[in-house]
Amino acid sequence: MATTTSALPILPVKSPEPSRPAGPSRTFGRRRVTLAVRHLVLIMLSVTTIIPVLLVVSTSLKTESDVKVNPFGLFTSFSWSSVRAAWFDGHFSDYLLNSFLLSVPSTVLILVISTMAGYTFARLPFPGRSVLFYLVVLGLLVPFFTYMIPLYFQLRSMGLLDTLPGVILVLTSTGISFGTFFMRAFFSDLPEELEQAARIDGCSEWRIFTRVMLPLVTSGIGALAVFTFLSTWNNFLVPLLYLPGGSFRPLTAGLYNFMGGRSIDIGPLAAGTLITIVPVIILFVVLQKQVTAGFISGAVKG
Repeated sequence: MATTTSALPILPVKSPEPSRPAGPSRTFGRRRVTLAVRHLVLIMLSVTTIIPVLLVVSTSLKTESDVKVNPFGLFTSFSWSSVRAAWFDGHFSDYLLNSFLLSVPSTVLILVISTMAGYTFARLPFPGRSVLFYLVVLGLLVPFFTYMIPLYFQLRSMGLLDTLPGVILVLTSTGISFGTFFMRAFFSDLPEELEQAARIDGCSEWRIFTRVMLPLVTSGIGALAVFTFLSTWNNFLVPLLYLPGGSFRPLTAGLYNFMGGRSIDIGPLAAGTLITIVPVIILFVVLQKQVTAGFISGAVKG
């Protein structure tokens, strides 16, 4: 007798679902968190930078009694007494003029020499070009402290000590190395076709430099001008060493001398600091676009 086996139902086998990638919402959330962290860091850095400047401005424009009673209060009173004391009694009007007499010629000389040297090292082939360029860049690696004393005696023997031309030459010599290195990077990335086309048209080397190449690196020149002016304007050690007589003392050395006799008068000290930083802030605000364009283009080229 045959045994009948009941047929078992065959269940369909489900294939495993493929793993789904992380959705766009998760990626968007991570980007928002990263962006929020970056903005928070930038806000904190901005606050730590702006608060001291606001405190200097507020202290400069407060009354003397308010400075002593509430030194950290922002704009709790208004008075021009501290500014007048710094401008007239502290001779900051003379210091301001001396700073311009030192910074402007030094900046112009550095721009002219660095631009021409950068073009020479970048575009003109001549024997020993690489060796000479590395010798110029070597000036960035030698600290000023290693030769400031011999330079003092050299300026004294040449009759340039305690003179504007002597200090201008020192400031210029300390900025040429960086300026040449900076401008060479801009000239090196210009297309050679422009130079070849200008030579075919019969342009001399000077016309190629002034009419073709120079207009293409104006952003770099602007950035170098601002950076050089800030460096020479804020230089403290060079005027202090090579202007011992104090006849052409700039703002940095004048503020140091003013602090020596005004250790308690916080208001005039803050006013002197304000006079020192206002021209720098105005220059940066006016040339902010040129500075940003110069450094961005240099970063892209690098």
